[in-house]
Amino acid sequence: MTQTILVVFGTRPEAIKMFPVVHALAADPAFRVVTCVSAQHRGMLDQVLAIAGIVPDHDLDLMKPDQTLDGLTAALLTGLGGVMDAEKPDWVVVQGDTATAMAGALAAYYRKIPVAHVEAGLRSHNIYHPWPEEVNRKIIGTIAALHFAPTETSAAALKAENVAADAIHVTGNTVIDALQWVSARIEAEPALASGLAGLEARFAGKRIIGVTSHRRENFGGGLEAIAEAIRQIAARPDVALIFPVHPNPNVRKVMEGALGDLPNVALIEPLDYPHFARLLGLAEIMLTDSGGVQEEAPALGKPVLVMRETTERPEGVEAGTARLVGTDTARIVSEIFTLLDDKAAYSAMARAHNPFGDGHAAQRIVELLGNVR
Repeated sequence: MTQTILVVFGTRPEAIKMFPVVHALAADPAFRVVTCVSAQHRGMLDQVLAIAGIVPDHDLDLMKPDQTLDGLTAALLTGLGGVMDAEKPDWVVVQGDTATAMAGALAAYYRKIPVAHVEAGLRSHNIYHPWPEEVNRKIIGTIAALHFAPTETSAAALKAENVAADAIHVTGNTVIDALQWVSARIEAEPALASGLAGLEARFAGKRIIGVTSHRRENFGGGLEAIAEAIRQIAARPDVALIFPVHPNPNVRKVMEGALGDLPNVALIEPLDYPHFARLLGLAEIMLTDSGGVQEEAPALGKPVLVMRETTERPEGVEAGTARLVGTDTARIVSEIFTLLDDKAAYSAMARAHNPFGDGHAAQRIVELLGNVR
């Protein structure tokens, strides 16, 4: 009997980590896969859908300027609930820790539909860092019937919360599946990521540092300190920084005001997935407060400095692929300069084992769903 699987996502990072699952489900005749996007992020989500060849079955198109978290959550619950009532899925699959994922799990729970959680078990153990993601994923963890943990560390966190051991499965992280897939596409079709050629020419001979920053908990003073660190790093003549700036006005206002006049800092529009993969390839170092970059960059041998006080991905820190540097200006600058000037320090991070997966996570997830009746 064919099972109907409703896959729910709404942001660019979710789309990246979910498209390998959608592809794997669609290739298996045991499943009817239905996709629903909330469009919590509109433009950046659509970029991933286009490259992955996914046309959503349902599109709630909920993105609004400056919407509140409670307003978004209310719209998500009613919108996703309506889709579930129409489709009557056997399973709802959510990913990570967004408002879309949390509301999807809660709407499914209200209908007694079992939930499978991709990238389960990440914990920072601080409900305000990252905010609101830590609470979102704890809510999902309470509801989910299947927990697809990316690592043994994540599985252990779930067991510590008394989640049944037979409901937890270590699959690896689907972001590695996605990165391998898009890298192969770029190799076959270089034009997919040719849009950075101008910056490559402009910064020829310089050591490129990739930057991303968008975390809510860094809004205000944290972003200002990050911007000042970038100004100080950019004072070095041998470096260039490429910074795809998040569209959130809280981020853009700070970064454009502080960095817009620097010749070796490129503040650019958010990149589609192939071009972001290309940036990872170009960069010597990634400076980020993103979760996904902590997983992606090590797969390409690139050290990651994490501009947060805590991380729900301690595996990277333990393995040596990532280092927490917070948002202190002096600390960020010092750590960047160490990696630029100390070959042994750089090599130790670049050659460390990536603990986040082997590129077969999506297939494991589909096999596990197939084993549940």
